[in-house]
Amino acid sequence: MQRSVYICPESICWKMITGISTRRVLYAETDRMGFLYYGNYPSYYEVGRTELLRTLGTSYKALEETGVQMPVHSLQIEYIKPAAYDDVLSIRATLKEMPGVRMLFHYEIENESGEVINRGQTELVFTRISDNKPVRPPAWFVELLEPHFRE
Repeated sequence: MQRSVYICPESICWKMITGISTRRVLYAETDRMGFLYYGNYPSYYEVGRTELLRTLGTSYKALEETGVQMPVHSLQIEYIKPAAYDDVLSIRATLKEMPGVRMLFHYEIENESGEVINRGQTELVFTRISDNKPVRPPAWFVELLEPHFRE
């Protein structure tokens, strides 16, 4: 599985964080028509957001080690064009605002021709692992993101 992430330069992405990951569609992910099965798009979103966090110097695992988890609260998907087996897709994951108790990720998936074939967003909620109660993100996590949202 091919993956790479790039942080969008500040001169282009002012007051937001954008990362781009690439991933090849596997045969096991396709439906009978040979297209990426519609239910698999959320896993591509997960690739985008987890790789974006890694590029920023952290991970879900690091959050979990501090007693915080981030379950998905809502998911929105817009299907524009199909992807097929063996296509290499670019997954653009973007944070447009600093998180509070909730963190909203926006996604665009492009095919090899640069056409946007799918858009979506996920809203995740920071919760304590011990009791599943919503909490604010850890201070170290906020400090990691803040420089990307300063004027």
